[in-house]
Amino acid sequence: MTIDEELNLLDSNLRRLKIEYEIFFSNPTKRPPTDIEWRVLNQLRKFSDGGKLSFSQRYRYNEMAQRYAIYSDLWRKKSRIREEGYRRPQDALLSVQGVREEEHQPEHHVYGVAQPAGDGEEKPFTIQCSDPGTESDRVQTLFTALSDAKKKSGEQVSTNLESFTSFVKKKTAEIRKQYGCHSVEYSVEIHEGKARLKAKAKI
Repeated sequence: MTIDEELNLLDSNLRRLKIEYEIFFSNPTKRPPTDIEWRVLNQLRKFSDGGKLSFSQRYRYNEMAQRYAIYSDLWRKKSRIREEGYRRPQDALLSVQGVREEEHQPEHHVYGVAQPAGDGEEKPFTIQCSDPGTESDRVQTLFTALSDAKKKSGEQVSTNLESFTSFVKKKTAEIRKQYGCHSVEYSVEIHEGKARLKAKAKI
């Protein structure tokens, strides 16, 4: 199964999970859909480091991770109200209202799931390299992420994979020597409309 197919499956399972929770909260005899939620969490955690995703796939993953975090927060509150009873008028409203993502931000983080950046900014794509000479797949993923980011911001991709690989090899060696670290974390982000590649020591 390709990464895009796995992301499609994650999206499908997330939609099904939302429906199952709506059924659960409307029926006192139903059990919570823990099996489906376990599958969704496993799929989210599988890609949480972003190492295998292209920039566009990372963007899509972040959207689904944020959606799950919003849903999970509401489900947690509704479950507490269901167990403890309605203490305030707004509790009764929350117990029956639908999920409206644009009006709700999660109050808790989901363990093992990367959280997208706030203020409408996309979470930077990150990947670690310790020996680019033997990690060609990681370097290619990083190159693709940077190229995608440049295209998205309207910039020209002025380098090729070969010269980019040489740059990453040199940069990784310099940072490892300077800081005595095991690996280097590279991140790709769009800041003020421009694609940026950053590197920092990772112990």
